[in-house]
Amino acid sequence: MRRLLTPRRGRKLPTYNSEDERNGLRAAGRFNASLLDLLRPHIVEGTTTAELDRIAEEYTRDHGHIPACLGYNGYPRCICTSVNEVVCHGIPNDTPLKSGDIINVDCTTIVDGWYGDSSETFLIGECSDDARRLAQASFDSMWHAIRNLQPYSSVIEIGFSITRFIQPLGFGVVENFQGHGIGRRFHQEPGVPHVPFRRSRADVLYPGVSFTIEPMINLGGKETHGPLEDGWTVVTRDGSLSAQFEHQILMTEEGPEILTLTENGPQEGHQF
Repeated sequence: MRRLLTPRRGRKLPTYNSEDERNGLRAAGRFNASLLDLLRPHIVEGTTTAELDRIAEEYTRDHGHIPACLGYNGYPRCICTSVNEVVCHGIPNDTPLKSGDIINVDCTTIVDGWYGDSSETFLIGECSDDARRLAQASFDSMWHAIRNLQPYSSVIEIGFSITRFIQPLGFGVVENFQGHGIGRRFHQEPGVPHVPFRRSRADVLYPGVSFTIEPMINLGGKETHGPLEDGWTVVTRDGSLSAQFEHQILMTEEGPEILTLTENGPQEGHQF
């Protein structure tokens, strides 16, 4: 049995403690997970990322919900599709996916005023061993961090968990993009770095805090370049592959509750 941490003082963070608030978060997370499941069979060789974006927008609006990314700070599409060396914020376009590609599909939706946010990396066709090892490392590091959390954990423990897991594998953990608090707003406190920044020690995961864990792991170095001329796309500086997985978490009195579990996607322990 895990020892529950003693409540500690930290910075004041947004918390959601009524059952109505938590159920709102749960509904947003469930819908966002269903969106990834809907897209899953279409994320194959020959499909364009623009087509994935069209499917996502149609499904979201048909259910009476809102694509959160569309128009956010000027972003032009509904989802982010980051292929191969793209670390994050890849804009869907008319280039077909090809065998050997890896792609992170990142979806965020607004359901009755609540935000749901999650992503997965998909392997297209026959991928290299390096691509599979990278996807596995990103996936496993996310779960490693989740399973090391308890009520009143400090956010810095997420960075420690991911860094200690990844360093022996020789991959790079991206430092200049991070997870975030989420609820009635897309991005709110706390920031959730995937490396142990000292400032995160003061951010305590009280019951009611909702946040994402979304490690971006590079096959080569941790450094990134961008955004590119489109104002959004960020790539690895050395041109190496990058992989990412993301879940949205609600810290409860019993521990972390994962809000964005899919029915058909990879579950904890999955082997790529």
